[in-house]
Amino acid sequence: MTRGGSLALRAAAAALVALSLGWIVGGQCALGRVDPALSLPLVALPTLILVWSRRSATRGERWRAIALSLLILLAVQTIVALAMSDGSPWLQLALVAVGWMVAATVADTLVQWRRGAALTFFMAALFVAGWFAAGHVLLAALYRPAIASGPPVTLLTGLPLRWSAGEDMAAMIAAGTNEDPVLARLRASGPVEIVDSLVDHPPASGGALLIAHPRALAPQELVAIDAFVRGGGRAVILADALTGWPVRHPIGDPRNPPVTSLLTPLLDHWGVTLAAAPAGEKERSVDVEGARLRLFSAGRFERLAPACQAFAASRIARCPIGRGEVWLVGDADLLFAPLWQGDPVWANHLRRADTMEWLAARLWPDAPRALLRPLWARLPAE
Repeated sequence: MTRGGSLALRAAAAALVALSLGWIVGGQCALGRVDPALSLPLVALPTLILVWSRRSATRGERWRAIALSLLILLAVQTIVALAMSDGSPWLQLALVAVGWMVAATVADTLVQWRRGAALTFFMAALFVAGWFAAGHVLLAALYRPAIASGPPVTLLTGLPLRWSAGEDMAAMIAAGTNEDPVLARLRASGPVEIVDSLVDHPPASGGALLIAHPRALAPQELVAIDAFVRGGGRAVILADALTGWPVRHPIGDPRNPPVTSLLTPLLDHWGVTLAAAPAGEKERSVDVEGARLRLFSAGRFERLAPACQAFAASRIARCPIGRGEVWLVGDADLLFAPLWQGDPVWANHLRRADTMEWLAARLWPDAPRALLRPLWARLPAE
């Protein structure tokens, strides 16, 4: 084989290793994403393998191999991202290109160091591990939106988002509120005020309202919701015809979340009818305005006012009400953490869905957005 053929083969092999690591270890396959950036924490190993295989070549030959491998990597990732998603990969590709060149520079320096095989191997292992950790820290920051300011979002819910430590009240008080991950993520997005009554604690002026599968509301509570929205307020309402939210107490215990939506009078007033999910339907992913959401046994809105806009086969709707706007979601399980949380849970850039980001964008529409966002593989037509 000629020297040029050997260079191209090794460059292609390094790019293939990087692509495979990103697809399998980086989480692209498991998460249903084609983000080029997910391969960033893993580029240290393929660049190290490449420069090691060319360690006896001249500096110019080594860097030609590094550049060629990067071009192959970027070309394949571009084709995959454009073919399988509806997002723009360019910023992520630029990040990968910079990361590849920096990693290659460090790897080449280590290989040419020549201070003993054991020490070189140790430094190389340290480099790969350190790059992996630093890459994930960087991605976590780039995928994380800024915290919103301004009036707090008012949250009214019947879901067990607080006091989730157990059944013993004394133990719960001693342990603290032990908030559900949903509350923690909402608070990380902006100010939140949890209330038990909208009559006693109306939403702040300029703020938004999040109603997540509440318990039975008094007529004056329903009137307060309608008046807030019609007066120009923003609201997101999760109303589940048959929730699958896990219960911690015996069936019939009032501490459990409501089994079905108790907002029918309000929805009727707005010209909306919610029907239960078809028998046997469980989890499904849907795309709403560029965000990937995961639903669980979501109901459909069989009747909507003419001005409403339906999404996800009428499982989600946006309706103008008076001078305001309300988003209706036929699924309270949308908030259930295992449906959207990252794996591991602290890694929001490895999230399973855009649920909390989508929710935050509707509750705090003026908040800054994250620099990077997931590129989800396109869903089949429903």
